[in-house]
Amino acid sequence: MTSTDLGPASAARFGDRSLFPGLEARVYANHAAISPPSRPVVEAVSRVLASYATRGASAFPTWMDQRARLKGKLARLIGARAEDLGLVQSTTRGVNDVALCFPWRAGDRVVLFEGEFPANVTPWQRAAALFGLEVVFLPVADLAAGEGPALARLEAELLRGARLVAVSAVEFQTGLRTPIAAMSALCHAHGAELFVDAVQACGATPVDVVASGVDYLACGGHKWMMAVEGTGFLYVSPDRVRALRPSVAGWLSHEDGIGFLFEGPGRLRYDRPVRAKADLVEGGNLNAMGFAAMEASLDLILALGVDAIHAHANAILDALEPALVSRGFTSLRSPDPARRSAILGVLPPEGVSVVTLAAAVNALGVACSTPDGVLRFSPHWPNAIGEVRGIVDAVDEALSAL
Repeated sequence: MTSTDLGPASAARFGDRSLFPGLEARVYANHAAISPPSRPVVEAVSRVLASYATRGASAFPTWMDQRARLKGKLARLIGARAEDLGLVQSTTRGVNDVALCFPWRAGDRVVLFEGEFPANVTPWQRAAALFGLEVVFLPVADLAAGEGPALARLEAELLRGARLVAVSAVEFQTGLRTPIAAMSALCHAHGAELFVDAVQACGATPVDVVASGVDYLACGGHKWMMAVEGTGFLYVSPDRVRALRPSVAGWLSHEDGIGFLFEGPGRLRYDRPVRAKADLVEGGNLNAMGFAAMEASLDLILALGVDAIHAHANAILDALEPALVSRGFTSLRSPDPARRSAILGVLPPEGVSVVTLAAAVNALGVACSTPDGVLRFSPHWPNAIGEVRGIVDAVDEALSAL
């Protein structure tokens, strides 16, 4: 059975966690950190391992073909073409690949956002040190304050000159959806390009790279895509890919790079051109088990539909948010439904330690996290609306014990 042949027992249903039989938490609302693997994901990993255990090297072509199939499904997820995707091990790896391959000139300016997750900051800082770039920070809080002022501030910076702007599709603490399409239009109007970190979006919040005019996008598979750690993908717009310098290329990045292993003598060469495609980043052997897991999970997500997943998660958060606010929490969720993802970040009542509170809530069987002092809840399709009562009860019990 392949990941595309999942039977009715493996179908995903909203609010049904039967595909997670070993999950310990009573309420798992921490998909923005790491999603637990579903039974189809676990089974996919086992199939790959078993195939290599029984067939050895002869299993390799099977899982190369599987990864080609996976790219088609990832393309559906983000509104792209499969040929514009490369598989990578993480969001960070995808950011690094673009940062190292971008056609920089000494003195180029890169616009980043203060308050972003470091995965979308550190690689650009390292590229700045390596290529002689200038890094400029804008406050990510501007994006929460309103789209108009934030875009005006970004345009003012673009008028001073910039080659690239890097931002997250969804901010990891607040769950704010950034105005990607408007930012892309501004970038292009001023000769800059837009890089998007989509790890807090893909799988639960709609993303369309073509409609939004995104130039580059990187995403890991272990959060909202509900795959496993060590998997991810990189999108490069076909308008941008030929300008990239293949600084991260490896032996599998070449045109016909694998033929010498199977086609007889005289095929070993070192002068084959590196592919002018996003998959030039696939320079060596990839995580076969991880990408089989990603396909199994993606099948569930695509069957449900990202728009429907987003609506389901927000129905849960629509019930949870006012319950927490009435208990003295401060919500960081956008008041504009169009700017919401599947994340609810709140600040605890005055005088309450968020670390102590979260530890107590987790101990009571409600999985949540505390990125930089924010209490974050992040439900996905397996969560049920009825779980809101369990979250609130755990919060009440934790608060009473402090």
